[in-house]
Amino acid sequence: MVSAPGLLAFAPHRSGTAALLSDAARRRGMEVAVLPVDGVPEPMRRRGDAHYYGGPRFAARVAGPLGVALLEPDDGWLDALPAAFTGRAVSRVPLSEARRRTGPFFAKPPTDKSFPAAVHRDGSTLPLPPPGTGDPLVQISEVVDWEEEFRIFLLDGEVRTGSRYARYGRLDPAPLAGHPREAAVRAFVRDLTRECGHTLPGGVVVDVGRMRAPGRAAVWAVVEANMAWFSTVYAADSERALDVVLRSAGPAALLGERDRPFRREHSTGAAPREAAPREAAPRDAAPRDAAAPREARHSV
Repeated sequence: MVSAPGLLAFAPHRSGTAALLSDAARRRGMEVAVLPVDGVPEPMRRRGDAHYYGGPRFAARVAGPLGVALLEPDDGWLDALPAAFTGRAVSRVPLSEARRRTGPFFAKPPTDKSFPAAVHRDGSTLPLPPPGTGDPLVQISEVVDWEEEFRIFLLDGEVRTGSRYARYGRLDPAPLAGHPREAAVRAFVRDLTRECGHTLPGGVVVDVGRMRAPGRAAVWAVVEANMAWFSTVYAADSERALDVVLRSAGPAALLGERDRPFRREHSTGAAPREAAPREAAPRDAAPRDAAAPREARHSV
């Protein structure tokens, strides 16, 4: 993240989070611009101080011209975590194998959003792979209840800000600061980053929650990790969230060695237009964004 104000460029489709981050950026003297749908205007190209917030498909077109390095967690991050942090069985398997599984189980595409994240009674209800995709991986896990879920904005392993975003599968934002479970959330995240912080980029969003699996006591567990440059702020402090967003999508020339393994590869070709993250849409309806939990038993 550069110390000078710099530019914060947004995808053309706006959201409540984009408005909050825009205001926060202007308060610290940053230039704020909404990019046109056809790409990056010449004056903004590779100026060396740009940052980005918006969707990944649009980012594939503009990250290179902006000179921005986009950071994201590894696709297999969740299923590689120790069981103490997932609280449930999580794995990635080929779609053909998932379609033979008995259920119920929760399934989602680990990378694209080729089908909605949902609970399936068995593998037969999973869609066929899109043409030309071969046998893509699918992330599957146990069906569990999430009592409360929290979005945490992490900067170099430290909690910068956070927000509850759901209770029992219903959107219910509330600030982490002052929440009755704030201390428990922070303690769990501290343990997570102490043991696994090196597996995450320096600027990242991690969703955690109080989870209950059938026949087991409730535990704290990781929901998933997301790219901060396309994550809803909810009731988190937008000023502090902006610090994480800027680190997660900042000048490529300033990218440190620590974050190089987490750089998202970008393309230079055209990409379809996309909607910005939906603030109250079903979880993962917009790529890497959240509203309602995806593994609640009542989703069946």
